[in-house]
Amino acid sequence: MTRRDLQGEAKKLGRPWEVGKSFEKSAPMTELVPASETGHLDQGRICLKVNGETKQDGDLNQMIWKVPEMIAYLSRLYDIAGGDLIMSGTPAGVGPVQRGDKIECEIENLGTMTVEVI
Repeated sequence: MTRRDLQGEAKKLGRPWEVGKSFEKSAPMTELVPASETGHLDQGRICLKVNGETKQDGDLNQMIWKVPEMIAYLSRLYDIAGGDLIMSGTPAGVGPVQRGDKIECEIENLGTMTVEVI
C-alpha cells in the first residue's frame, strides 16, 4: 500500500519516499509459509481484485529480479534471517482504494488473502 499524499509531498521536498510506504497497517500479510511446504516459487499467477474487479494480474515469472537474485543482493547490505520479509514490486494496475473496499490477493500455489480497507 502507498499513501500517495505522503509520497508526493516527500518527492516535492526531495526527501525519501519511505514515509508513503511505512504507515500503520500498510502491509497486510498472511501467515508465513515455509519454502519447505511450497517449494521455491518462480512462476504462478499473482493477482489482486478490488470489490471483485481484477486490478492487477501477472505471473511471478515476470519479475525483473528473481527471488534468489534479490536475496543475494540484499544480503550484501543487510543481515537477512529466516522470517524476514523482502518487499518487491507488483504487476501493473496500481490504483486508489477507498474505505470499505474489499481487496482480494492471490498467489498461485501459495494462497489467498482478503483485506477490507478501514
